[in-house]
Amino acid sequence: MFVLQVLIVLLLVVVAVVALLVQSRSDRFDAARDRSLAAAESFAHGPGLVATMEGPNPSAVLQPLTEAARKAAMVDFIVVTDRNGIRYTHPEPQLIGKKFVGTIGPSLEGKVTVEQVHGPLGQEYQVVVPVEDSGGAVVGIVSSGMKVANVSSAIDRQLPVVLGAGAVALGVATGGTALVGRRLLRQTHGLGPEEMTRMYEHHDAVLHAVREGVVIVSGDGRILLANDEARRLLDLPADAEGRAVTDLGLAARTAELLVSGREVSDEVLPVGERLLAVNTRPTDSGDGPAGSVTTLRDSTELRALAGRAETARGRLRMLYDASVAIGTTLDVRRTADELAGMAVREFCDFATVDLAEAVLSGEEPRTPAVGEPVELRRVSVDGIRDDSPLYPRGELVRWAGSTPQAEGFVGGRSTLVPELAADAGWRRQDTERTQAVLEFGLGSLIAVPLTARGVLMGVACFWRGRERGPFEEDDLSLAEELTARAAVSVDNARRFTREHTMAVTLQHSLLPRALPEQSAVDVAHRYLPAQAGVGGDWFDVIPLPGARVALVVGDVVGHGLHAAATMGRLRTAVQNFSTLDLPPDELLGHLDELVTHIDQETADSDGEHAITGATCLYCIYDPTTGICALARAGHPPPALVHPDGTVELPVLPAGPPLGLGGMPFEAAELRLAEGSSLVLYTDGLIEDRTRDVGVGLDLLTETLGRPGRSPQEVCTAVLDVLLPARQSDDIALLVARTRVLAPERIAGWEVSAEFEAVAEVRAEAVRRLGDWGLDEAGFVTELVLSELVTNAIRYGSGPIRVRLLYDRTLICEVSDTGSTSPHLRYAADEDEGGRGLYLVARLTDRWGVRYTAEGKIIWAEQFLQSDRQGQEKPW
Repeated sequence: MFVLQVLIVLLLVVVAVVALLVQSRSDRFDAARDRSLAAAESFAHGPGLVATMEGPNPSAVLQPLTEAARKAAMVDFIVVTDRNGIRYTHPEPQLIGKKFVGTIGPSLEGKVTVEQVHGPLGQEYQVVVPVEDSGGAVVGIVSSGMKVANVSSAIDRQLPVVLGAGAVALGVATGGTALVGRRLLRQTHGLGPEEMTRMYEHHDAVLHAVREGVVIVSGDGRILLANDEARRLLDLPADAEGRAVTDLGLAARTAELLVSGREVSDEVLPVGERLLAVNTRPTDSGDGPAGSVTTLRDSTELRALAGRAETARGRLRMLYDASVAIGTTLDVRRTADELAGMAVREFCDFATVDLAEAVLSGEEPRTPAVGEPVELRRVSVDGIRDDSPLYPRGELVRWAGSTPQAEGFVGGRSTLVPELAADAGWRRQDTERTQAVLEFGLGSLIAVPLTARGVLMGVACFWRGRERGPFEEDDLSLAEELTARAAVSVDNARRFTREHTMAVTLQHSLLPRALPEQSAVDVAHRYLPAQAGVGGDWFDVIPLPGARVALVVGDVVGHGLHAAATMGRLRTAVQNFSTLDLPPDELLGHLDELVTHIDQETADSDGEHAITGATCLYCIYDPTTGICALARAGHPPPALVHPDGTVELPVLPAGPPLGLGGMPFEAAELRLAEGSSLVLYTDGLIEDRTRDVGVGLDLLTETLGRPGRSPQEVCTAVLDVLLPARQSDDIALLVARTRVLAPERIAGWEVSAEFEAVAEVRAEAVRRLGDWGLDEAGFVTELVLSELVTNAIRYGSGPIRVRLLYDRTLICEVSDTGSTSPHLRYAADEDEGGRGLYLVARLTDRWGVRYTAEGKIIWAEQFLQSDRQGQEKPW
């Protein structure tokens, strides 16, 4: 449209310019003719012209006169000729005497001639006037004129002005058109005619489609527009538009409100059986036309819609609250209670949850056949009252195959019973109880199976009293959604229960079931698995040769079956390494190599976990000397409680955790007084989310600093103070109170490296056994000492020492500074030797070799007859 307007304006400008040019050219030619005619006639009628033309030399007289007249008249030429057309004058003197170019015939007859000719000056526009004497005879002619080029040039000089004026007009017209176009685009938001038409159609469709009445009334009270909803609400006739409001048969108040023009906001207007919410705004604000716009809403329908929307919002809020409130713990019973409690608060009067027995132990239940009775445990029951006749919590209910509960558990489908009294299948369950339920006031039931991941675990039942009304289909879908969310949490708790039970079972099978008999320390222990899952903490008490004992505490980072299995592997490795009677630092070195090797094997197999992160504390206590050797691999140091109650945290070299490799371990020795307590523990005891390690150690030392308690009492006191409210890690606690072997039960002496000394050793041993009342062990002891001392003299190096220990067993030890170890073998019939160690092994209960910093010790242990009879040995 804008381009079309510009083209029209441009065409008008061009036409105007052409017309102006044509008119201007015509005016110029007329002006040139008039000027030439005036000049020619003035000169032709000049006095004395005839006499001069008849004189002897007319050219000499007339030439200067015509030139002066030509210049005065501002024409290009004035020429005087005789009757024959011979020039007397001319602006170019060389042309005087030549033939006049032009038409002279009419002029010779007394007429004036106007014409264009091609003369000596070029294309000329000239006027020819006759010169008459006094008698009226034509004696010559006078011609005056202008060159055509001069006439055109005058017009051309005016052409730029004309074109400039046309350009200005075109610019003004174009600018005006552009401004009008921009305003139109701004007012129509850039929409073209098609878009404007389509938008009008859309607006008209929307206006008649909205569920709100719209009425536009003019200033004189006539309806200009009424959409379909307004026609419906006000019951307007089809020809209402254009008619006066007062002629439509509306109620007086309704008509007054439409034509009043006053501003109204949400005024309630009764129209028939409807209550309309009316809003009116005048249209004459802002220089608009007089009138008003009224909108009408049916508040009765809005109330119904608002009620349904509020119900939907309440159900969505209930489902959201359920997703937060149900499944807060991994406990099956707690989750069932949360489901029942949520349902009673928001949905029903009573709620029950029944689960299969297998679910409570973490297993998947067996689904019975259709029609077969179903046994379910009542896990949760909740309601608005506590005296309902429903089955109580904990009861094992045998549901008949026709009941909604059994059908839901077997078929996995929900059941809605609008009226319990009319449901024969439910009433066959228990006649007396069902009658009591009906008399109690319960009238409607929804039974929804608890199903998650394809596993049917139980049934949730929702009950309503008759006062509240029966359940509907919408309630069934809500109950199914609520139960489905709870079923996932129940299944998660079931799976956790199963895995936790398996892990605890595995862990308990790997931990010490009973501590071995030993006399070096009095031991008490506690082991508490984490609430969220068992971990890899372990402890052990391992008897060692020479009445010694090894105390071990370890921790594997992580929880679950993998951590428990890893703990069992490490505990077995420690027991195996301890049979080699290695010092603590060497044992941890071998354990570290083992863990590194296991990690390398694990890295080669997909889906396995490494053991890195295990820690260990290993102690060896010798009751004959009171010395305890300790080494640790990334584990917290033990606590040492002296007999007077003072508590000390010994400073031990901190070795790296097991599995890192490359770093040696260091051991430290502590001399412990009799009655001292060595407290070994894992980090779960002192570390918690609510406190740091330093605070835990302070509480531990404070709790331990009370003398006079047994190891059992110490364990109880420590856990009472340091056990977290929610235990997130395993806790292993081992308390060992030291004993010291009485000096009178230790006999030792040096032996010379001569075979004759063997007899002296036997005699001294028999004497000492007699003092201890162990005469019955004399024969075996003599034989053992004879063999061991003889081997030391023959294969070892001095000095040689013999030691007898009277503990729970009788221990014979022979030490030397050699490093060679004897080996048990079977001697052939023809061999003269090689039977000594065989006899020692056969006559004693245990024997072995352990290495010391000075050499080695060969030992043999005999169980005493009094031990076999269960008699306690005195200390």
